[in-house]
This record gives sequence, structure tokens and C-alpha cells, in this order.
Amino acid sequence: MPLRDPRTGFARLSGLVAPINERVLWYIAAVVLTIGGFTLHLVVTPLRTAQADLIFMVPAILVTGALGGLGPGLLATALCIVLDLLSPTTPTAYFGSHLATAGAFGVIGIGIALFGERLRFARMNAAARTQDLLSREAHLQSLLATVPEAVVIIDENGVIQSFSSSAERLFGYSAAEVIGQNVRILMPSPEREAHDGYIRRYLQTGQRHIIGIGRVAVGERKDGATFPIDLSIAEIISGGQRYFTGYVRDLTEHQETQQRLEQMQSELVHISRLTAMGEMASALAHELNQPLSAIANYLTGSRRLLTDASEENLRLVRTAIDTAVEQSLRAGQIIRRLRDFVAHREPEKRIESLRKLIEEASALALVGAKELGIRVRLRFEPAIDRVIVDKVQIQQVMLNLMRNAIEAMETSDRRELSVTTAIGPEGAALIEVADTGCGISSEMADQLFLPFATTKVHGMGIGLSISRTIIEGHEGRIWAEPNPGGGTAFRFTLQALVDEELGDVG
Repeated sequence: MPLRDPRTGFARLSGLVAPINERVLWYIAAVVLTIGGFTLHLVVTPLRTAQADLIFMVPAILVTGALGGLGPGLLATALCIVLDLLSPTTPTAYFGSHLATAGAFGVIGIGIALFGERLRFARMNAAARTQDLLSREAHLQSLLATVPEAVVIIDENGVIQSFSSSAERLFGYSAAEVIGQNVRILMPSPEREAHDGYIRRYLQTGQRHIIGIGRVAVGERKDGATFPIDLSIAEIISGGQRYFTGYVRDLTEHQETQQRLEQMQSELVHISRLTAMGEMASALAHELNQPLSAIANYLTGSRRLLTDASEENLRLVRTAIDTAVEQSLRAGQIIRRLRDFVAHREPEKRIESLRKLIEEASALALVGAKELGIRVRLRFEPAIDRVIVDKVQIQQVMLNLMRNAIEAMETSDRRELSVTTAIGPEGAALIEVADTGCGISSEMADQLFLPFATTKVHGMGIGLSISRTIIEGHEGRIWAEPNPGGGTAFRFTLQALVDEELGDVG
């Protein structure tokens, strides 16, 4: 904050002192300009009057006072008065009135010097503020260059104003390429086309959907590859202008997002009854082993006892058979309990955003995909977005298909994974998960969705079977076809809502 100079009483900045050489130059200029004005005054003496003597030296006071400040201005004023009063050309008869004129001139000169001092300190303050702003700008740029998250600053029109070094590495653009461009170049469709509308809606209504909240979204790199991101947006107002700062974290490469991904896991069907089917085979084998072994033992013993059909042996056979029946009933109860567990309830179907559903599932499924060199592209059809589904079940299907695709491409030279939505038959939503992996053999094609059919060394072969059960429970169908570019394309359909139906819902 500006302080007061104890000598002049004018505002000054703490620690800000004009270079001594500059101050000396202004004092010298005061002497030179004053003498120069007085010399010009003597040259044109025949044209002068007693009241016009000091006019020739006014420029010296104006220049030195306004630019040099108080000291040089006062020096120039004093020299002007002394030279004029001591001038041999000053008429003695008019000396009294000339002295009064000199006094008035001195007051004006002092005023000019005081005003010039204020101007000098105003310039010094302005220069200091400019330097402070430049320092802050340099500090901000250093922060943007070192912060781990990508930072993108846009104005209220969506135009990029700043693009950090991390953002350059993340999106593949240089700052020079994107500054001045609309931020939608960093987004895939349909977000690209809708983004400006989101900003206008916020500016008109003030309703926040992302600002200060954050969400999982999808970004698009310069090469067209899409990837899941954790997006947080802050709003600032500077100089009467509104700016939005976006903090972008790549969910495919940051291990710090593990906690967030674990939270997403809890929302997926990992905690639902269907995911327990992965353990059903081992649980069934363990639970049924005891009653089946007991039945086999009792029946074997009964057979041996029947070789000697004595009354005692027949009594033992009847007891063994009764026990075997009990064990068979126990085995039946185990099977019914597991079946009831699997068919615990009907799916909880609701209206969901297909794009958001896939984006959230992708954030989990694509963990580690970048390290494997897999290029991912998400394409969404804006006309098909609202579907009636059990969200966690469909996300489990997406998770199964995408993880299978990633595993299928581990040994492939070309590794591209695409997830596409389109309008399917009879207005249904069609979702495709395509890879460039090794493909499916003709032997496996016919039994692909059968339980326990798998080509994986450690796989149980129930993922696709569960997926088919889920999709058929949603009145859709799922199938697989060879990908024209090599690999496999899995497709399934879901019931979609058209605009007219959306208007009736609510």
C-alpha cells in the first residue's frame, strides 16, 4: 500500500527510490532550461514589457516540474525569479510592481512543482503496479507450468485464454494452437456441439451443473483419441470479466484416482447379486460336495449290506437310505438358495443418460489401457441418449465387454478400442464395443454366450452369459460379429426414449 513521504507529504511506495543519476539530471535540466529561457528573454528584449519578463522561463518550470518533480520544479522557479529581478534590463521605476509579479509567478511555479511531484509519484506507483502485475503473471505462469493437472482457462464465450504445460502434454496441442480457439476442440461429439449452450444456460439461469461440483467426462486429443477425464471447474471474475478455470485429470494414467474409481466400483454391479455368480461355481462345488459324498457313501454301504439280507442289515439299509434322502434334500436346498439369490428381484429400471452411463463405466474399464498402448475412441449419437435400464447392470455389461476387448488386444500389433452408440432397429439404442484383437474362432462363435465357455486360462466363462441374461432382461439382444478392421465387434440393443416420450415422463 502507498506510504507517505516524510519530507514531501506525498504518497510513495516503500523501498521505491528514483535512481540518483536521473534526479541529478533533472536538477541540471532545471538550471539549463531556466538559463536558456532567460537568454531567449534577453535576445528579444526590445519586444518585452515589464509584465512579460517571466513568460520566457515558464516552459522551464513546466518541463522540470511536471517531469522532474518537486525539487527540480522549485529550483527552476527560484532561478527564474532571481534572474529576472537581477536582470540589468529590468526598469527601476517598475521594480515594485515587477516584484509583485515575481511573487505571483513564484506561487504559480510552486503549484506547478507540487503538481509535478504528484505526477511523478503517480508514475512511480503505476510503474510499480505494472511490475507487480508482471511478477504475478510470471508467478501464475510458473504455477501453470508445474501443476500436475491440466489447467485450461476460458472466458464466458468459451474461448481459451490460457493452456498449461500439463494440458499441452495431455491433449497434444501446443498453447499457441489453442489459445483464441473455442474450448470445444478438446471435446468429442456430442459434447462439442452442446458446450456453448451449456455456458449460455449457466449465464442466463445461474444453475450449476459442473462448476464447483466436478464430474467424469470424456476429452479428445489432437489425434482424435478420446479418454476419460476427471473435470473440475472454478469460476473467477477479474477486471469485470468472467472466466472459468478447468482442472483436468486423465483417469487412465493417474494412480491418485484409484479412490474415486473404487467409489465407482461400489456403484456398479460388483455389489449386486449377479456379480456373486462369479463365485457360484466354486460355492456350489464346495456346498454340494458334502451331501453328494454322503449320499454316495450311504448308497455304497447299503449295496454291500444287501448282499446279506438279514434283518439287522435291512434295518441298517433303511437307515442309510433315509440319511441319503436327507442329504439329497440338503443338496436341493443349497441349489434353491443359490437360485433365489441370483433371482432376488426384478431389475430397477430407470431413465438414464446412455452417454453418462458409458463414460462412467469407461473410466473404470480403461484403467491401465494407456500403458498397454491402446487407443480408445468414444462416439455418441446425440439423437439416442435416454434409455430405460438398470444402470448398474448395463454398466456391468459395458465393463465386461471393454475388459474382454482390452485382454484380446494384449498381443496385437494394432490396438484400437471403439465404443459407439447409434440408432438401432425400431428406434432402439444400439451400442457397439469393437476391438482389433485376435478375434473369435469359429469353434467358440456358436457357444460364445454359453455358461463356462471360455478361452482364457484363468477365466470362468460366465461374463458373457451374465451379459446376455442382463440384456435379454432389458428386452434387448446381444451378439458378436467380426470387426471389418480385424478383431471382434460386440453389439447389443436397449430400449430408448424418443423426445415425445420424454415429454410425457415427468
